Amino acid sequence: MNRIIAKNPTARHNYFIDDTLEAGLVLTGTEIKSIRNGKVNIKDSYVTIKNSEAFVIGMHISPYEFGNINNPDPLRTRKLLLNRREINKLIGLIKQQGVSIVPITLYWKKDKVKLEIGIGKGKKLYDKREDIAKKEAERKIERTLKANNNY
Repeated sequence: MNRIIAKNPTARHNYFIDDTLEAGLVLTGTEIKSIRNGKVNIKDSYVTIKNSEAFVIGMHISPYEFGNINNPDPLRTRKLLLNRREINKLIGLIKQQGVSIVPITLYWKKDKVKLEIGIGKGKKLYDKREDIAKKEAERKIERTLKANNNY
């Protein structure tokens, strides 16, 4: 069972996620301790590829409280651990117009921290409004069903 550490709520709201990949992260010891305490935020982060290596940018891991002055920068660029085949697939997809790679969830798998990244296209404003309208309609239906079941 994977225990979720952090989610990116805006990822599925702002993008049509077509495919997902699981990636490992290169982290320091104090970063792992901060993650164990739940002090991580992936909301404004994104994935980029440089020199055939994948990196996550903008992921905030708060400095460990009991660490020393050598704590790493909270917003430093972190390397993702992916197979060559997966990186080549990402490079091919990025060359398409409008395709982005965004982190979706950060979770524990056994004793390792994994990052689920999604490959998707950005939504337009009317797509977002359409999704919100669908969710509101579903909530309204659930409320009426719940009210009818109480009688």
